[in-house]
Amino acid sequence: MNTALSWIKAYVPDLNVTAQEYTDAMTLSGTKVEGYEALDKNLEKIVVGQITKIERHPDADKLIICQVNIGTESIQIVTGAPNVKEGDKVPVVLDGGKVAGGHDGGPLPEDGIVIKKGKLRGIESCGMMCSIEELGSSRDMYPDAPESGIYILPEDAEIGADAVEVLGLRDVVFEYEITSNRVDCYSVLGIAREAAATFNKPFIPPVVAATGNKEDINDYLKVRVENTTLCPRYCARMVKNIKLAPSPEWMKRRLAASGIRPINNIVDITNYVMEEFGQPMHAYDYDLLAGHEIVVKCAADGDSFQTLDGQDRKLDSTVLMINDGEKEVGIAGIMGGENSKITDDVKTMVFEAACFDGTNIRLSSKKVGLRTDASGKFEKGLDPNNAQAAIDRACQLIEELGAGEVVGGMIDIYPVKREGKRVPFNAEKINSLLGTEIDAETMKGYFKKLDLEFDEAAQEVVVPTFRQDLERPADIAEEVARFYGYDNIPTTLPSGEATTGKLSYKLRIEEVAREVAEFSGFSQSMSYSFESPKAFDKLLLPEDCRLRKTVTILNPLGEDFSVMRTSPLNGLLTSLSTNYNRRNKDVKLYELANIYLPKSLPLTELPDERMQFALGMYGEGDFFTMKGVVEELFEKLGMKKKVHYDPQANRPYLHPGRKADIVYDGVTLGYIGEIHPEVADNYKIGERAYVAVLDMPNVIPFADFDRKYTGIAKYPAVTRDISMVVPKNILVGQIEDIIAQRGGKILESYQLFDIYEGAQILAGHKSVAYSIVFRANDRTLTDDEVGAAMKKILNGLQGLGIELRA
Repeated sequence: MNTALSWIKAYVPDLNVTAQEYTDAMTLSGTKVEGYEALDKNLEKIVVGQITKIERHPDADKLIICQVNIGTESIQIVTGAPNVKEGDKVPVVLDGGKVAGGHDGGPLPEDGIVIKKGKLRGIESCGMMCSIEELGSSRDMYPDAPESGIYILPEDAEIGADAVEVLGLRDVVFEYEITSNRVDCYSVLGIAREAAATFNKPFIPPVVAATGNKEDINDYLKVRVENTTLCPRYCARMVKNIKLAPSPEWMKRRLAASGIRPINNIVDITNYVMEEFGQPMHAYDYDLLAGHEIVVKCAADGDSFQTLDGQDRKLDSTVLMINDGEKEVGIAGIMGGENSKITDDVKTMVFEAACFDGTNIRLSSKKVGLRTDASGKFEKGLDPNNAQAAIDRACQLIEELGAGEVVGGMIDIYPVKREGKRVPFNAEKINSLLGTEIDAETMKGYFKKLDLEFDEAAQEVVVPTFRQDLERPADIAEEVARFYGYDNIPTTLPSGEATTGKLSYKLRIEEVAREVAEFSGFSQSMSYSFESPKAFDKLLLPEDCRLRKTVTILNPLGEDFSVMRTSPLNGLLTSLSTNYNRRNKDVKLYELANIYLPKSLPLTELPDERMQFALGMYGEGDFFTMKGVVEELFEKLGMKKKVHYDPQANRPYLHPGRKADIVYDGVTLGYIGEIHPEVADNYKIGERAYVAVLDMPNVIPFADFDRKYTGIAKYPAVTRDISMVVPKNILVGQIEDIIAQRGGKILESYQLFDIYEGAQILAGHKSVAYSIVFRANDRTLTDDEVGAAMKKILNGLQGLGIELRA
């Protein structure tokens, strides 16, 4: 989006800033200025001169000697321009002045070209008459400039006046980076409104006056919109007795500064209104509309249509078209057709200002291979309430410029009027969000500058339809922030748990998990959250397993990435397999992996997204190595209760005799075990592999980072060793539960130090030995106290069928 500063000043007349001040302030208030170009760069000492006398150069056939009146004096200039004559008024650069470039229209030198008094073939020349290229412009912007020669100024130009000013080059063109949600700023009026609010100046938009004769357009034209979803509003007006002519200089200059080449009054008016209001318009030759009718409907599959640029475009049934009573005459929102274009013979025309569905315009533009200024605006999603103001503005300009006679009335197909939104206003919450102390009245002042109404009774901001980006209180807070000044907002820490220098509770637990894994020799791996449904077969999951119920991706990259994972094992085992087949001997990997468990199928709500801490290894280490890592994690997380391992875990992907569910305080937190040999074979892992998986949402409630200091024990410990003959079906965990339950308050710790099975032990039994430590914090224990505790422990063990070994 480009705008000239002079055009902005037409609606913000009190704006008096330099180009750099404008750039800085507008960027800080949210309308980012990418850069600017001064049209009068390197143009110095250039005035309006009038040629009073022309003589031939005595020594050069192609040179002439001109006497030029510059107001204060008459100077002599030698030139080779073929197009000048006596009486012409021309731009003259005086001795010591500057021009932007050469007459060949090549690249402009950075510092311009200094013109000095000198002699041409022996004749003194005291300056230079300028072509439009030497003034830094081109014939695209000044169509009346000669192809080769001096630019001739209007007859009413004042002799001696600033020629740069007369040409409209005392101006600056700004280039903006407008975000797609600020469609209102794709117009000069939108930018001017922002400038007025930024510099606290009055915003004075053009007053659109009523136009039209006493006739009724409905007597001339019929309009029917068959697809009101893709065309929510269609406005049409008519102009007859068209008089094509050049546009006035002020309109040419504004269009030229915006990068639009002036053509004639009718074309220029449509372009001018598009830039001014941000509403694209199109004109049709009324006499070329069959049946004097306009029908808005979609094309048929396989249709072909020739656009104004002479290219045939292939259409389908999703492309919205403008039709007359017999044929297609334009691709809606993109470009009109060759069969209804405005020519120099036009007598009556139809003005169209419509609103089309932005997504459909964008897709249609890609399908037909054509993107225009109009489609670029429509695809952002225009305000339908802007269409009438724009078309009335165009008709007003038609009458003001004498370009035709506007027919009374307007055809307006607008079945569902778009209303403005209402957003709750709470100054306290806005200040809390921004970290400011702005009073409510100041905030309301910002809203007023932006044409946002305020409902005092409801305490709501009434958002006009042209501000489609304002939908919620956070958006309103942003408006306050950008006009209060981001640089004025003090530095504050965010409120809440996760402040600077501190992780949230969940992230702290995950950080501990990473540290424990890495200190234990594990390396972090990462795998995709989407995988192949074939993974369930590789993991030996039964058909009715809940893990087979997955979230299916609508547009997958392929079958191997078609479902969201319900277990982290496939990714982890695939990584182990890759390392094994690359001959890495000892591999330990961990991953904090999200899994996605649908609450119901088909999906009616977001799935349950759960973080899983998965560990996998092969090579050096075994089941107990993995168990040690798990218990180390629980200790670091402050989980003081005993962890239980349930060998009855129903995990088909784990070895039947080397697996267990991890249970803590009655809650299953995960599982641990050796990978089933068949699963290992499916993943081409040729060694025993071990895994452990913890469900972090279940772990988090038990974690506790509170630590209490306990001093060094003052009193001695008493140690008792016991050796037992234990039935093989009795688990060590059951023995430890008895020791912990019956040891009492004086029990400090216990340690398994021997397990033996052999010929000296009764068949079906094993020898198990423990070292048990007792200690009191306030006294030295007696033998009787320790003996009583040991007796309770032994009685409990005998209840399990355990006997002391002699």
